[in-house]
Amino acid sequence: MMRKQWGNAARRTSCLKRLGLGLLGLALTTATAVAELGEPEKEDLKFGFIKLTDMAPLAIAYEKGFFEDEGLYVQLEAQANWKVLLDGVIDGQLDGAHMLAGQPLAATIGFGTEAHIVTPFSMDLNGNGITVSNEVWEKMKAHVPKQDDGRPQHPIKADYLKPVVDEFKAKGKPFKMGMVFPVSTHNYELRYWLAAGGIHPGYYAPHKGDITGTIDADALLSVTPPPQMPATLEAGTIYGYCVGEPWNQQAVFKGIGVPVITDYEIWKDNPEKVFGLTKEFTEKYPNTTVRVVKALIRAGKWLDDNDNANRPEAVKILSKPNYVGADYDVIANSMTGTFEYEKGDKRSVPDFNVFFRYNATYPYYSDAVWYLTQMRRWGQIAESKSDHWYAEMAKKVYRPDIYRKAAEELIADGQMKAEDFPDFDAESGFRPPQTEFIDGITFDGNKPNDYLKQFAIGLKGDDKL
Repeated sequence: MMRKQWGNAARRTSCLKRLGLGLLGLALTTATAVAELGEPEKEDLKFGFIKLTDMAPLAIAYEKGFFEDEGLYVQLEAQANWKVLLDGVIDGQLDGAHMLAGQPLAATIGFGTEAHIVTPFSMDLNGNGITVSNEVWEKMKAHVPKQDDGRPQHPIKADYLKPVVDEFKAKGKPFKMGMVFPVSTHNYELRYWLAAGGIHPGYYAPHKGDITGTIDADALLSVTPPPQMPATLEAGTIYGYCVGEPWNQQAVFKGIGVPVITDYEIWKDNPEKVFGLTKEFTEKYPNTTVRVVKALIRAGKWLDDNDNANRPEAVKILSKPNYVGADYDVIANSMTGTFEYEKGDKRSVPDFNVFFRYNATYPYYSDAVWYLTQMRRWGQIAESKSDHWYAEMAKKVYRPDIYRKAAEELIADGQMKAEDFPDFDAESGFRPPQTEFIDGITFDGNKPNDYLKQFAIGLKGDDKL
């Protein structure tokens, strides 16, 4: 897409505004004043994204002029798939991108393409769902408990899918499902849900050259790009998938499938996408990096302000072909606080997409640790690692120090308040133990190995394939 252009007068006005603020800052004598943030070292930037509604902070920062407020002239460019996007950041064609949270971690530890990618900004919580074909849903429904009104009782566990998978196996027919990328939240959420229902999603063994992730699998998971999910399901190539919006709701609108569960029901308020850059970029352009994060924080807050009051406007923006490009009604079905399961079974899910509240934008080390535990659980990390290793890897990739600088600048600018953010002086970067998982297992980011020991299905301890 074409970026907005500023004239020389607008550029001068912005520079004078920042200069004025800087001079005012020099005059302050209070101990609370923060150091003035310097001018961006690089003004012209290109950021990549995939056509999903959770790219919204980028679109809003652009459309609302938050990037321009920071003296940044940004071009946003949709990418064909997650690998192309990651490669673009690594080789410098893109300055940064909307990324799967697992991508910076996997790249940094050397699973797949190796590069030191970091994230100073978490883009959102929740936002995904698992959809099955109409045929599979009809078979599942017989096992799903009903509410008093006759509708299915949620959350719908994979326990109710297991008889269907067993039926397929008995007939010698592989049960195939789609996810968006081997280190995607969608892969790990789908695996988590399946395993909690006694369905083995398979192991990876990259040290043996096996990167299919199907060793010992009851359900065979493979990669399908998000926008292609509905068509692939309709063609019968897969029987279900895990993806972000609007591609679950698209299946409902097209009448080809039924979303059976949201990731909010698998793990309440789970971290989803991040904004990724190379470590080299953050070191070469530190002021630019902080200014990008400032703009994205403002966008996240705008998206959640006043109980999602801005969401209809956000949906209108996202429906443009250069962003997500799906129909307004399809995107609105989840973005505005509802979610439709079976056709006509629309339920209130106000936190289906969270972009700022609950400290959604803060890059918690414990979020990174959870992703690393899932890489270990399913064999992408082939050997046992110490708890210290998990913490160290998290700290190499997640950068709350950069986030804090951006937040403190926004507070000093008067654009946001201290209470909008975590208490930075007291913040360890590790959330309290989290209990709201579909299988009832508690996750403590300080004890990753103890966490892994709790699972009946999955690698743990010194297990090897």
